[in-house]
Amino acid sequence: MNQPPPGDPSAPGPDAPPATGGDSIPATLGQPSAGRFWLAVLLTGAGTGLGAAALTRLLEATQHLMWPGPGASLLEAAGRASAVRHVLVLLGAGLLVGTGQVLLGRLTSANGIDITEAIWFHAGRLPALRTLGSALLSVFAVGMGVSLGREGAPKQTGAVIANFVSDKGRLSDEQRRLLVACGAGAGMGAAYGVPLGGALFALEVMRGVLALRYVLPALFASAVATVVSWAVLPDAPTYSIPAFPSSASVVVWALLAGPIAGVVSVGYVRLVRWADRSKPRGWQRLLVPVPALGLLGAVSIWFPQVLGNGKDVSALAFAGQVAPALLLGLLVLKPAAILLCMRSGAPGGLFTPSLTVGAMLGGVLGHAWSWAWPGVPPGLFALLGAGAVLAATTQGPISAVVLLMELTGRDRSFILPLLVAVGTATLVARTIEPRSIYDARLSDEEVEARRRLRDQAAR
Repeated sequence: MNQPPPGDPSAPGPDAPPATGGDSIPATLGQPSAGRFWLAVLLTGAGTGLGAAALTRLLEATQHLMWPGPGASLLEAAGRASAVRHVLVLLGAGLLVGTGQVLLGRLTSANGIDITEAIWFHAGRLPALRTLGSALLSVFAVGMGVSLGREGAPKQTGAVIANFVSDKGRLSDEQRRLLVACGAGAGMGAAYGVPLGGALFALEVMRGVLALRYVLPALFASAVATVVSWAVLPDAPTYSIPAFPSSASVVVWALLAGPIAGVVSVGYVRLVRWADRSKPRGWQRLLVPVPALGLLGAVSIWFPQVLGNGKDVSALAFAGQVAPALLLGLLVLKPAAILLCMRSGAPGGLFTPSLTVGAMLGGVLGHAWSWAWPGVPPGLFALLGAGAVLAATTQGPISAVVLLMELTGRDRSFILPLLVAVGTATLVARTIEPRSIYDARLSDEEVEARRRLRDQAAR
């Protein structure tokens, strides 16, 4: 078993209860300690669903306070806001991020640990106070317009709840690793209403293994979390799209565009790695976010699409309502905004921002393709590009396909070209770069160690 190194803040204290029961994941209710494990799965799902619902409502309240106006769209509200509001709100976000990061560093003795790092190298253990504080900070920051994803907070909350339940249930390290991945995936499922996609995300992206003995815990945790969140959050697709017609043109485009999306994804992942490794340290954490996010606010005066996680502009791209010139501009500006926010130290997710980058790339490549072979709706190109980049940057092709189907409420109208684009993009990306956006902070040695552990877990 991989245990945290001596002195690591995520390691269990001397008074922590020892893990009991078998190390394996119980596949049936008749195995030793199975009842305790399955109860932990259900409690993790329920707690994560409640946390995701509360955090989502808090984010929405923050957004409506900072960007007032009718409707729930950040893009529409920002488009009507004054230039002064753009700059002041983002300067305020920078001050909040800087102050929050410094306070978290001074009030908690534990260093921050990424969920992926925790699962692979610390038996899933995370510093609870630091992780929850970062989750709460990301909710306020994203609500104010920081160009990162809102799923980061529910994922962190689900992982912390899984840790707490694992301690109380005295689960083994292997069971804890899986439960923390299930908690993170359940947070994704509850935040976006995608129970199956959340479960696959937990296994394929977070745990790195699609093994039969892991499937049921991930499914139950994500399903329970999503059902619980539906008591507060709407049960509806995130993106409303038409039933796109399939054609030979779009299949050929997917075959050619997939490798391009894979190469672009590699560059994006490496820039994410650079931004993460270049985050401010010490008292720079207080000073850097203010001018960085202030710059984002200034740019958003002319391009409000760079604000937030990108959901609104992706929806417009899927409907074919974004002009080619704007698509091209946002293909540069949106990744730059994401990296700027990460480089400033702002916490947040990367799921929807990466999907948005893919939508812009697909839209640009699609408009170019239409000159040679017209007849394909422009929104379909954006959707396929979103799936290709999402799969390549997360290195989770199966979860990416299912997530796109759940997020749109559609399946057969685009499944064949989506599989082609996702498969070729992921193959190219994996050939060049072993990291995904979720393990970008891992060193080369840790990436190799993770590969060995993943191979062992798959046996």
